[in-house]
Amino acid sequence: MNTHALVPLALLALGLSSSAQTALPSGQASTPPVRALMDDESPGWVTLGPADFAPVNSAEDTWSWEKNLLHCTGKPVSVLRTAKEYKNFEMIVEWSHLKFGGNSGVFVWTTPESIEKLTAAGKPGLPKGIEVQVLDHGYTEIVQKSGKNTDWFGTNGDVFPVGVKMTPFPPTSPDGSRSFPRKHLAKGHGEWNQYYIRAINGEVRLWVNGEEVSGGTGIHPAQGFLCLESEGSPIDFRKLRIRELP
Repeated sequence: MNTHALVPLALLALGLSSSAQTALPSGQASTPPVRALMDDESPGWVTLGPADFAPVNSAEDTWSWEKNLLHCTGKPVSVLRTAKEYKNFEMIVEWSHLKFGGNSGVFVWTTPESIEKLTAAGKPGLPKGIEVQVLDHGYTEIVQKSGKNTDWFGTNGDVFPVGVKMTPFPPTSPDGSRSFPRKHLAKGHGEWNQYYIRAINGEVRLWVNGEEVSGGTGIHPAQGFLCLESEGSPIDFRKLRIRELP
């Protein structure tokens, strides 16, 4: 993909001036990070609520809504999907882990086939797609205490493929499969974090608390359901919003 060709559309989607620059993959000129400037009054944004999601393989009490707050118990390991598929879009997700070492995620462009299999089986499991990691910093400490290696994951916004194709932006994990965040901006459990996710034409980019940190390109397939992940510990989501793009 020609990432230079994507920049004008990205600036339009973000509402940035033409002088703004975005971070580019390795081998291209280094530029300042782009900050996501969100305008709640701009047209096209839709707030997501209970009617915009559908069950997959969670228990009846895994997910519960209280006005605009979505609570997840973390059990079983499963997902809650959007009611429809999306192609090009920008999305805002605010999240807060309620437990030290909490684990969760946002899945982008999950394949309908994997969702169908999970739904039919009705058993714990996760779909195929691009995972935007939602991991508390305490997870690293837990893994270290168990004597296991911790250099293969991060806790500030990893982006990686699960059963699909993606070329991650650098820096990457040692095996090259994950895009590690260029800057550590995520807050710890008990605090709220904001993820701004932009997915356009086979490319996903993540902003953590206002600044772009990670992503990947060459993604296939580049359309599918969006999912929120239940993975072992309680977490709250709020201010879920999405705007579809051309």
